[in-house]
Amino acid sequence: MSDSSAHKRGSASPPQSRSPSPSPQDTLTLRALVSTKDAGVIIGRAGKNVAELREQTGVKAGVSKVIHGVHERVLTVTGPVESVAKAYTLIISQLVTSNPSSPITASPSSSSHTTVRLLISHNLMGTIIGRSGLKIKAIQDASGARMIASKDMLPQSTERIVDVQGSPEAIGLAIEEIGKCLLEDWERGMGTVLYHPGTVEERTGARRSTNGPSSSSYNGSRRSNGESTRRATSPSSQQASVAAQPAANLRTQNISIPSDMVGCIIGRSGTKITEIRRLSGSKISIAKAPHDETGERMFTIVGTPEANEKALFLLYNQLESEKERRVGREAQQQQELQD
Repeated sequence: MSDSSAHKRGSASPPQSRSPSPSPQDTLTLRALVSTKDAGVIIGRAGKNVAELREQTGVKAGVSKVIHGVHERVLTVTGPVESVAKAYTLIISQLVTSNPSSPITASPSSSSHTTVRLLISHNLMGTIIGRSGLKIKAIQDASGARMIASKDMLPQSTERIVDVQGSPEAIGLAIEEIGKCLLEDWERGMGTVLYHPGTVEERTGARRSTNGPSSSSYNGSRRSNGESTRRATSPSSQQASVAAQPAANLRTQNISIPSDMVGCIIGRSGTKITEIRRLSGSKISIAKAPHDETGERMFTIVGTPEANEKALFLLYNQLESEKERRVGREAQQQQELQD
């Protein structure tokens, strides 16, 4: 799943056809938020623990770099579904053993009950929850774990948190079922903007050239937003149309946007969406009606990987700004009521 969806190993674009269920060759990449302290346990002295984990399960596993002043890091595990689930089970067991009072969070009823915070693409959340919540209920019943999906996307990203609570074994079973869901519907995760823990300054662009949320699942590569910005805002790229690009370089990505947020992206008389199209160089079309029972509208983005990355970044910057504006307005209204 790019880093929060699923994809076939080495695939830069979706294949022409696909079997309904995942084959053993399918690779799942599942990310989770961990504390800096827990990251140290996962890695171990001189990388001993993570090396043993790789050897025992055959997965690729790693933790994002330390950022000064930031207390969270991202754990990334990649491999077949069963191997990823086994790796997470071993990691959680290790955290419980090393410090029973603080794995990721501990349940007061039992020191072995913990919570792992998975990072899941917003577009794939419906796959996990299912119609009327039936899928998430089935996963909980089968695994014995409890799952809580956050409603909001993380800053500067299209990922949301799913808390999975229970014993290490129960969480492992739940992760295996979650992984199967993600693989079955992996194409919906294309275009995910990954969450990168950082300070407010980093998220608003002070260090965007080296640490911005630039990774997307269409090709699995990472580019700095500084690079993307320079390309997108140069006169030549502003004037170049999508039609002028070689067809082989174009990518199509679909993202879902809550209906009540569509207006803020379009802007008065379409000014904001026009600006995003101009700055990114991508063609962006918006569905006139919701695409499913969630009530969300589908945005289709067509352009080069660099242009689409810029378009995604601008779209979600606009969403973040609107969310902050609404929170501020609600706080002001509550203050006026109190006065």
